[in-house]
Amino acid sequence: MVATLIMNSCLVFTATLFIILFLFYNRNDAVLLLPAINLHAAAAAPLSSRYNVTKHNIMRIEQELGEAREAIRRAIKRRNFTISSETEDFVPRGCVYRNAYSFHQSHKEMLKIFKVWTYKEGEPPLAHDGPMSSIYGIDGHFMTEIENNLSPFSAQNPDEAHVFMLPLSITNIVRYLYDPLITYSRDQLMRVTIDYTNIIAHKYTYWNRSKGADHFLASCHDWAPDISRENSGKEVFKNLIRVLCNANTSEGFDPTKDVSMPEMNLRGYKLSSTIPSQHPNNRSILAFFAGGEHGMIRKTLLKHWKGKDKEIQVHEYLPKNLDYFNIMGKTKFCLCPSGYEVASPRIVEAINAGCVPVVVSDNYQLPFSDVLDWSKFSLHIPSKRISEIKTILKSVPHAKYLKLYKRVLKVQRHFVLNPPAKPFDVFHMILHSIWLRRLNIRLPVS
Repeated sequence: MVATLIMNSCLVFTATLFIILFLFYNRNDAVLLLPAINLHAAAAAPLSSRYNVTKHNIMRIEQELGEAREAIRRAIKRRNFTISSETEDFVPRGCVYRNAYSFHQSHKEMLKIFKVWTYKEGEPPLAHDGPMSSIYGIDGHFMTEIENNLSPFSAQNPDEAHVFMLPLSITNIVRYLYDPLITYSRDQLMRVTIDYTNIIAHKYTYWNRSKGADHFLASCHDWAPDISRENSGKEVFKNLIRVLCNANTSEGFDPTKDVSMPEMNLRGYKLSSTIPSQHPNNRSILAFFAGGEHGMIRKTLLKHWKGKDKEIQVHEYLPKNLDYFNIMGKTKFCLCPSGYEVASPRIVEAINAGCVPVVVSDNYQLPFSDVLDWSKFSLHIPSKRISEIKTILKSVPHAKYLKLYKRVLKVQRHFVLNPPAKPFDVFHMILHSIWLRRLNIRLPVS
């Protein structure tokens, strides 16, 4: 299919790469004009001649992406894997993938050409820094990996970049600028993010050439989605690729543009605790959850099941003589209810414990849904059916449970954080989701 480029517009594929037919739409006819730049202490900088984007550079980048798209189409059409290296020790196969051929080829193309430029402006801790532990830890690890000059994805200059990262830490902005926390107003957050964007848009040409559509910001913080929901950010950030843990489709998360990132309770490069995994025949507990009454879904879950059923073990506070992760390793189905926000670190904990995740949520776009078919290794129970949890789980035939269990083990590698990153691990999966969004965009060559 040949797409006609429209002057001063970005053309975006609305379908995923696993559909051969690519549909295009015009994201915006008008060039995004940012508000007057607020430089504060920074001096106005002229457009960099070294980093000036030329028509030739855009044509080269679009040609690379076009060749990658065509390679993925061929893999889908021919239904085969192109294994080009003896060191390629993993090939995605099986029903846990929506289309294993397209995913494998797409991942290969990403490894081959994908480059990310991180803007150098800004100082830690608000920029170029992030938490490395807790439920926000994936922020810091992802930023550190991208900014590592030895990373194969790190662009040496912005002219060779396919996407651009805004290296702001929403978690650190909230931590340092809202201490003490005397207001929940997002004004300070918006001033920092908009001022930073104004500076790079004034100094370079990259933001305005795409109206921010090939730029991304990654954050697991609950406030991160608000940068494009607040009135001051709606126009500025409407095209930005938001990489979020709080991927709530009822609050503006757009799966065709945004990226859902898994929430992981990290301690360095590991989960908060080691997770023992028992054989399915040794898993005597039907379902398990322990956690505070955060949000309406958990409140409903605790109301119906807290301390009321030996097979459905639901606790608000786990007794001190019981070990959370040890119980998870003995459980068949781990309940993963949303809290104040839709995401839950229990999903990754369950996967790594070999426990079938039961996602109890509404409007949650699960991570990596472009490539992973969650229905093949997890269950979803909407909040309105919480009272039916036992009936639903007891109705799962043992043969189906065993299939779910084995498939959970199969996807574990996609939710592991490695130092340094390895193909198909969680870092590569997040980056691949960004790569797919970039493949769905064509920049105007004019």
